[in-house]
Amino acid sequence: MATIDILVGTTSGNTEYLADQLSEQLEQNGHTTRLHYEPDYTELTQELTQESLWLACIASHGAGDYGDSMLDFADDLHQQHADLEPLRYAVIAVGDSCYDTFCKAGRDFDQELEKRNAKRLVERLEIDMANDDPEEKASTWLNSFLQAL
Repeated sequence: MATIDILVGTTSGNTEYLADQLSEQLEQNGHTTRLHYEPDYTELTQELTQESLWLACIASHGAGDYGDSMLDFADDLHQQHADLEPLRYAVIAVGDSCYDTFCKAGRDFDQELEKRNAKRLVERLEIDMANDDPEEKASTWLNSFLQAL
C-alpha cells in the first residue's frame, strides 16, 4: 500500500488538529501516513510515482488565502505548472460560511491539481467551522476516501 501524504494548510492550527485525527484513523485502517505541516512543493513533486497519494487539508484565511503553512507550496503550484499526472488526491477544504470566500483555498487547490492532470479520488469535502463538527464530518467522509483507494 502506498503512503498517504497529508498536506496541511493552516494558520490557527485547527486544520493541523484535523489532519492529525485523519492520520490516526487512516493508520488504524492499515495505511501508512506522512504528515506535512509545511509542505514542500519541490520535495513532493520530485517524489511522484503512480503510487503517489495526497490528502490535502486546507483552511482558507483572510480573503480566501491559503493557511500560512502552505503559502509557499501554493505559490509554487501556481507558478510551476508541472504535470502531476501520476498523482491521486483528495481535498478537505476548511472555512467559515460567514465569509464569501468560504473554502476558497481548498477549492483553488482542487482545481489546480485537476488542471495539472492529477486524479481526484473523491469529491472535495467542505467543512464549515461555523456550523459543522469538523472531526465528525471528516470521519464520515473518510469512508468514501477509503473505498476509493
